[in-house]
Amino acid sequence: MTTTVIMPAYNRERYVGEALRSLLRQRPAIDLDILVIDDGSTDGTAGLVRRLQAEAGGIRLICQANAGVTAARNVGLANLLPETRFVSFLDSDDISTEGRFAPDFALFAADPALDMVYSRMMLVDGIDPQTLLPPDGAVCATVRGISLGTGVYRRELVDAMGPFDTRLTIGEDLDFLLRIFERRTKHVLADHVSVLYRRHDANMTGDTLALRRGVMQAMLLSALRRKKDPSLLQAIPPFLDIAELEKMRGVM
Repeated sequence: MTTTVIMPAYNRERYVGEALRSLLRQRPAIDLDILVIDDGSTDGTAGLVRRLQAEAGGIRLICQANAGVTAARNVGLANLLPETRFVSFLDSDDISTEGRFAPDFALFAADPALDMVYSRMMLVDGIDPQTLLPPDGAVCATVRGISLGTGVYRRELVDAMGPFDTRLTIGEDLDFLLRIFERRTKHVLADHVSVLYRRHDANMTGDTLALRRGVMQAMLLSALRRKKDPSLLQAIPPFLDIAELEKMRGVM
């Protein structure tokens, strides 16, 4: 069963090689299709991806004029392989933990009706480029946050959801997840860590005002959908757990 991981990338030459290496090491445990959408990078991102593509294979690269992460993810969804049965995502500056898919697929195998597994991520202030782990002394916090990369989604669910909302330039990931949970999707909130979220100066979430605006827009869209369709009026499961973030306040 092929799993496609969609990776938007914009000017991530510094990090994208490590992100791709973290995915490549998942083989041969799973049949992995890595789809990189270069969103008009002006640095060496595309060239680095092509070098890894030539060395390792199994990486597809689509280059487009800069249109933003939402549009890039939609290009990824539009280019899933016919044989793709599961879909996940990874940001081009994050790390897929070693063996991250094994516990997810054990859950899918145990329940053929399961549509999604949504696990945890660890926020870190550094990654060792050799081990792809946080170095000694790194500041870390394990959370269940807004991260498409911690989810593995059955293809039928992704097809039913449709594209990301291009009205949102930030918060499109939260909107996507809210739409999933509004559907009473059969899911498991798993406790394993599947993504190392690298904190750095260029994080999109570093713009606090824009982040808050995006979150509020996603929540408003959810409220409007639920008002229009009373069948969506249900409790959203507690898929956010950010208690550990407090220990990072003032550090990251």
